Amino acid sequence: MLAECLAGTRILDLSQYIPGPYATQWLSDLGAEVVKVEPPAGDPMRTMGPLDADGTTAWYKLANRNKVVVTLDLKTEDGRRGLARLLGRADVLVDAYRPGVLDRLGFSRAELERINPRLIHCSLSGYGLTGPWRATAGHDLTYVALTGGLSATGIAERPVMTYPPLADHAGASLAVTAILAALVRRGTTGKGCHLDVSLSEAALAWMPGILTAAHRWGEDRREAGLINGGAACYRIYRCRDGRFVALGALEGKFWEAFCRTIGHEEWIHRQSEPMPQNELIAELDALFLTRERDEWTALLRPVDCCFEPVLEPHEVPAHPQWKDREVVRVDEDADRLVEVLLPVFLDGARPLHRRPFKSDSAEGVLAAWR
Repeated sequence: MLAECLAGTRILDLSQYIPGPYATQWLSDLGAEVVKVEPPAGDPMRTMGPLDADGTTAWYKLANRNKVVVTLDLKTEDGRRGLARLLGRADVLVDAYRPGVLDRLGFSRAELERINPRLIHCSLSGYGLTGPWRATAGHDLTYVALTGGLSATGIAERPVMTYPPLADHAGASLAVTAILAALVRRGTTGKGCHLDVSLSEAALAWMPGILTAAHRWGEDRREAGLINGGAACYRIYRCRDGRFVALGALEGKFWEAFCRTIGHEEWIHRQSEPMPQNELIAELDALFLTRERDEWTALLRPVDCCFEPVLEPHEVPAHPQWKDREVVRVDEDADRLVEVLLPVFLDGARPLHRRPFKSDSAEGVLAAWR
């Protein structure tokens, strides 16, 4: 099973909000034991957004299932002593502090190596531990703004922010990759290490195509290129009922199948018209407004032409593909959470359901980590 991959691996999570908690949750899906260490006030994500009856947000519950939550005040001697004891038995530490904060709390790199030479320490910060922006405050929107990706995303008139947050989830994925690689390295060398993972650079790593296009041909304008809205064959269209469909018929055979099915064979040769294909796009805009979304789906879903309806969030769990794969789980308990499980199938085994997070003490964790 997937949960056997990191069985026996102990992770301390000092992070908050989205990136670190999602990274450690995915590691917990692989079998790691995750203990989340929070300050007395808790992770701000607990109360950021609509609150459930228990005073906690669904976002927090989703990101921290499978974990044990411990409260330690690292501004006190007792709290720092408790963390040091946990560090002595941990395999991985994930923190999301700004550069220098752990040092000021008494946990410099030298001190961490003294406490546990085999510890893999992943620092997950906005801009990295070096450079002139290292201490600059930020969130996902400002991180993506500096990558070129925000400028390239949206409609012709203006950029549109990405949602869910791009840098946060890219950073979580990159942190998981780096930690897994470090665990493999430690298995060979016996040595721990310090990983410097930047959320903004995780997003930046997705941008070489955009940056290359700008470098070669000048500004990569929104709704002007092949896959950012300039091509009629690869675009989102509004239907008569106000809902939307996605057409992704990039290859000639898919475009031809689409054109023949809708009765516009005269459009087949127009796929290679210069971009932005405003005239052809306008004709497809008018066409899709003649039927409702589900009518278009009934017509085009059986056709091999890269077409799908744009599902609204409440429709997603019932989609037959996700139901068959069992990667979306709808809880019917009081929390009514909709989880997306780690979509990795090991030897055909389906992902395991996650447990609700639970609270414990440092002493309780240490007793379990003998």
